[in-house]
Amino acid sequence: MQKDQLFTRRRMLLAGAAALGSAGTAGIVLAAGGEETARRAAAPVPGPQARQALKPSAFRLQPFTGYGPPRTAPRKLKVRKKPILQISGRGRRMMLTFDDGPNPDYTPHILDTLARYDVRAMFFVCGECVADNRELLARMAEEGHVVGNHTWTHPLLTTLRRKEIRSEMERTSDIIEDTYGERPQWFRAPYGAWNRAAFQLGAEMGMEPMAWTVDTTDWMEPGTGTIIDQVEGGAAPGVVVLSHDAGGDRSQTVRAIREWLPYLIDSGYRLTVPARRM
Repeated sequence: MQKDQLFTRRRMLLAGAAALGSAGTAGIVLAAGGEETARRAAAPVPGPQARQALKPSAFRLQPFTGYGPPRTAPRKLKVRKKPILQISGRGRRMMLTFDDGPNPDYTPHILDTLARYDVRAMFFVCGECVADNRELLARMAEEGHVVGNHTWTHPLLTTLRRKEIRSEMERTSDIIEDTYGERPQWFRAPYGAWNRAAFQLGAEMGMEPMAWTVDTTDWMEPGTGTIIDQVEGGAAPGVVVLSHDAGGDRSQTVRAIREWLPYLIDSGYRLTVPARRM
């Protein structure tokens, strides 16, 4: 299948899956160990390969879980039935996430904007994109961003057999570990289409399922102004914002973040990322 056909199919599937996800999924992260852990959360630290990259900002960056040294073998997690949709809103926290990359045409510009405002985000990456752009994943680690698993080829998981889903997830975790420095602790199903196998396999691999609260709709390329309105209008404590740094023309996303990111900061939001679990 040609890439332009794949992108069109992805957009159609995402539109349907987003509607299903908003109606049929729910969840909130207070912290890995609940509200008690959230109150004990320490100041953020750079990523696994970082060398004094971004300065931590107590105002803008505040992880919502405790952190510690990476584990060589991830512990199995409790199997969830629904993905996490939002984080704790204490202290006006929000989280920014970007899917489908890395992409050499758009990801560097997004990283530049995040660095300009000393903000970290989550990037849910596809293994086949990492294979072609390892230096961008290394930069994410260097600058303290959190990387999650978004499968190898971005398939609709509900159409795959269990062993195919496992392969998509394991291959991506492997290349993330090789390039980023540690295995991912978060997973997002393509198109927001979850099934029992995805939840079970993710838990076996030590990954929590993360969805989103606000969809920027940038995957539809609706115009820079519309994307800005989606983020600014949907901003609220605990919100997880979905954007994309690949999968199509993301120039609107690149332009939009330059507008809505300083708006969120000036509005008093703390843009946070989950830190490594013990």
